[in-house]
Amino acid sequence: MDSLLVLVPVALLLGLLALAAFLWALRNGQYDDPDGAAGRILFDDDDK
Repeated sequence: MDSLLVLVPVALLLGLLALAAFLWALRNGQYDDPDGAAGRILFDDDDK
């Protein structure tokens, strides 16, 4: 039972850090074009 006094706050802290990292990535445009790379691989760029 004593280990829960350590594990619960640590789990909450890690969850908040993950949420903060996700929100930071969202605000910095990391998810602006999720289909761009998947579509770009299908087209040839022949600049002859």
